[in-house]
Amino acid sequence: MQPGGASQWQIATLGTARLDSPLKPLIEARERSENYVDESDLVLVDDVLSTACERGVPVEQLPGLEPGGPRRKIFFDPSKLRAAIVTCGGLCPGLNNVVRGVVDELWWQYGVRRIHGIRNGYEGFIASYGHEVLDLTPASVRGIDEQGGTVLGTSRGQQDPEEVVDCLERLGIGVLFVVGGDGSMRGALRIASVVAERGLKISVVGIPKTIDNDIPFIDHSFGFQTAFARAAETIRSVVVEARSTPHGVGLVKLMGRHSGFIAAYAALARNDADFVLVPEVPFGLDDDADGRPGLLSLVQQRVAERGNAIVVVAEGAGQDLVPGEGVDASGNAVLGDVGRYLRRRLLDSFAEAGRPVNLRYVDPSYAIRSVPANGYDAVFCLRLAHAAVHAAMAGRTAMVVGRWHGRFVHVPTELAISRRNVVDPHGDLWLSVLEATGQPPRIG
Repeated sequence: MQPGGASQWQIATLGTARLDSPLKPLIEARERSENYVDESDLVLVDDVLSTACERGVPVEQLPGLEPGGPRRKIFFDPSKLRAAIVTCGGLCPGLNNVVRGVVDELWWQYGVRRIHGIRNGYEGFIASYGHEVLDLTPASVRGIDEQGGTVLGTSRGQQDPEEVVDCLERLGIGVLFVVGGDGSMRGALRIASVVAERGLKISVVGIPKTIDNDIPFIDHSFGFQTAFARAAETIRSVVVEARSTPHGVGLVKLMGRHSGFIAAYAALARNDADFVLVPEVPFGLDDDADGRPGLLSLVQQRVAERGNAIVVVAEGAGQDLVPGEGVDASGNAVLGDVGRYLRRRLLDSFAEAGRPVNLRYVDPSYAIRSVPANGYDAVFCLRLAHAAVHAAMAGRTAMVVGRWHGRFVHVPTELAISRRNVVDPHGDLWLSVLEATGQPPRIG
């Protein structure tokens, strides 16, 4: 157990790792580097002194995360191990990078020769769907990182974890890598629970994917950098359109169901937006009873003053203004289309005021999800894949890999799905958005 009895931070293991790691020479060489972190050390959860002091415990009892990286001893015998990898949920830049990274690391560094790709998400484990299982080798995954999407296919929706574990047993799988978002990680945790109940020695390691960057206890998720960079290019195009026509208004809807990170970062990257609307900060369209201007009058005012205005809205913003549309196959709420609603209300408001307007509306969401990873994310995905393989080979399970305070760490899956990471309306990121846009702290 961790110092201070912080069992919620403790990583589950399948047992004692007794075999020498094939990477032992590399690990021993690392000991001569001052950057080496011993596996018994911890990466502290708190990043500021005031938060750490508020816990009221000695330094050695502060909560921390297990550091990632290769271990001297491993749990699985590579010559006898079968591993599998599955990609689940929506598309995200970098999925193929992760798949290739896992396969190459298993094959070349650990000598694992039986690696399977599960087709079409969790459906691939269920016999009734009839999806074939792929044999993966370095040759079969070479070059896939240059493509968008996932060569394994994906799907949404829950599957019976008992049937999934039945399939793992039939295939003789010892390590399962799950690449997916919040719902997929919940599924991975259920699978790990069934594995434990049956007393099986199967490691379940998650590589969390969310384009919205909303996973707690990791600095950021893979694909996020690519996504907001592409989103920034969309904003640039809309800015050109708005500034090239009289009374131009550009409206861009970006990803962000519950967290507005992409909208915030993309707007800051271009620094041309006049208003950024995110789920974490409520806004009103009409002026309130105290005379505080709403979005509609603020946009009209900005056009009158500057000749044009740019509005960036996250898909989850303003959901109190538009009706939802039920739930999808994964149990996620189907959000109302705030982008099209804002477009209509903006056009109506200009017409009612007798003012001309040329409005351009763009929703690039699915185009952004499907692009290949940029250089930064390509490196990040590869290093996450390495970290996941190291953890699995050492017998870790029911955990996800990520980076916290710049260090690769192991996070218990239960913690990774315990809440969402969101833009803090009182934090420095949102302050930068307010400074860059000049929008008032409260709209309507």
